[in-house]
Amino acid sequence: MTARTANAWGALACAALLAYAYYAQYVMHLEPCPLCMFQRVGIFAIGIVFAIAAAHDPAGWGRRVYAGLLVLASLATIGVAARHLYIQSLPPGTVAACGASLDFMLKVFPLTEVLMKVLTGSGECAKIEWRFLGLAMPAWVLIVAVALNVYGLWANLRRRPPVLRF
Repeated sequence: MTARTANAWGALACAALLAYAYYAQYVMHLEPCPLCMFQRVGIFAIGIVFAIAAAHDPAGWGRRVYAGLLVLASLATIGVAARHLYIQSLPPGTVAACGASLDFMLKVFPLTEVLMKVLTGSGECAKIEWRFLGLAMPAWVLIVAVALNVYGLWANLRRRPPVLRF
């Protein structure tokens, strides 16, 4: 498999993950909290890097640049998902009450303050409304972000097999 094909598969995987997130929101009626929205942005960013890497199909140091960008986007997504899991693990009553919506905060507060408020967490982020195999959605996002990170490194840093020419 070429690096271009591998990156295209990574972009497709991210698109499928986002499609499921929208399915969960609009069909299953699971309203995403602000941390869930940040995780979506992280998966979207990973997908965009994969897509650009597939379209560009660089050689040499260019592949290392894309691998680095994938690591950054993956680590940010992993960090948000880990923070979300931590907030969900807190005992009831120790998480702040539900605050303003993300849309409202983005309109009223500067971006740095919005980031601090969202990462602090609120009551809506502590609720677990969906589980699969015993794990909540942020746990699955964390697992998938780690897998996409490893896959992105493999896709962009491995040596290309020699091309056989006849």
